[in-house]
Amino acid sequence: MRVGIRGLPAAIPGALSHWRDLLLAAGPLLLLGAALLVAAYLVLQPQPPRRVVLATGIAQGAYAEFGQRYAAWLAGHGITVELRPTQGAAENLALLRDARSGVDIAFVQGGADPAGDAARDADAGLVSLGSLFYEPVWLFYREDSARRLARAPSISHLTQLAGWKLNIGAPGSGVPPLVQLLLEANRIDPATIALSRQSTTPAVVDLLEGRLDALVLCSAPESSMVQMLLATPGIRLLDFAQSEAYARRFAFMSPVVLPRGVIDLARDQPPADVRLVAPTATLVARESLHPALMQLFVQAAQRVHGGAGWFQRKGEFPNAANNERPVAAEAQRIYRNGVPWLQRYLPFWLANLADRMWVVLLAIGAVLIPLSRIVPPMYEFRVRSRVFRWYGRLRDVEHARGQRRTEDLLAELDEIERHVGQVAVPLSHADELYALRSHIEAVRARLQQQAPVSAEGDRPPSA
Repeated sequence: MRVGIRGLPAAIPGALSHWRDLLLAAGPLLLLGAALLVAAYLVLQPQPPRRVVLATGIAQGAYAEFGQRYAAWLAGHGITVELRPTQGAAENLALLRDARSGVDIAFVQGGADPAGDAARDADAGLVSLGSLFYEPVWLFYREDSARRLARAPSISHLTQLAGWKLNIGAPGSGVPPLVQLLLEANRIDPATIALSRQSTTPAVVDLLEGRLDALVLCSAPESSMVQMLLATPGIRLLDFAQSEAYARRFAFMSPVVLPRGVIDLARDQPPADVRLVAPTATLVARESLHPALMQLFVQAAQRVHGGAGWFQRKGEFPNAANNERPVAAEAQRIYRNGVPWLQRYLPFWLANLADRMWVVLLAIGAVLIPLSRIVPPMYEFRVRSRVFRWYGRLRDVEHARGQRRTEDLLAELDEIERHVGQVAVPLSHADELYALRSHIEAVRARLQQQAPVSAEGDRPPSA
């Protein structure tokens, strides 16, 4: 086997030299591509933050329950969801509008805005990620209060609440502004009702012990307090006979029906359909929330709220309808096209990176492909220069004939030949290397032909 540089087989130095030349020729182009890719990554920030703050609601409420389900689902994708307990939807909105609160996303009940405040959301940069579920208005009242105050076993209209002790929820929840709208729509003077603003748990205790005649909750049926009151003897639920009219008056409301027997089929509870009015709960986020997180929250909403329930059929929620705020483009994309194709087969972080960087990669390719035409000439130049630089030394030796001693020129020629023997070039350029060697031999032959003459001329003249 022929041996090349430092005892390596001759093919190895040639291969190494080929790849080195190719890398050096394409190096500037690769560095430019890497710089553009890094710059695009820093500008686009395709990977979302690993922590997000979700404002929920009171303990044991539906928002708190759903928040825990969201956190568990997103944890499977490497996202930590910090749950921020609040009094409810109104406080959630205030936190979203406050840039210093640290809240990124929140559950918000329809109609929770005081009059005129919804217009502020555009300035605050708030967007909806979709409607999640119905939040019926549950007006629970004591049967004995109805007999005592309304002179009837049950009530069917809000105007019958005059003189009652009614709790409308703690400040910060979405219930007080909603009840205010309902009272105004029925032309009821709030002064005719003894309104209190306790949080849910103490209000329920007062209702059960008779210190309150009625209370209003606005929550999904998953709320433990709603479930308990529905099953409590002596507590009745107001049937909103005018539910369709309320839905026509307020765009954020929908008429819903609590079906007969849905609470307990065996006991036939409730014994008849109960008509209710229901604002729609939405997921509201800051517009600055990372798009990938918006996608994940919508997917989590589909998992948590997509099933059948007391008031909706399977697949009815979440959706992009009944929103008081513009729906984010990322949410619309999920509702329109479903889960991104790559996320069905790849881990979330990798699918998200590819999904958000492919346009950039195409743009970088469009820039680099025309520039790549300079790589072959650069490569050609580097390989040929490795051979041609020795032609300069060879020419100097040839031009020095007759000016320097032949023995010195032959020694220099041997040194050139030794270096050329260590030059490695690809097979496609081997002809140039062999041509150089043949030219070295031609110059050596000329030097050797004049060697006797030079030797004769080198003897000192005779006396």
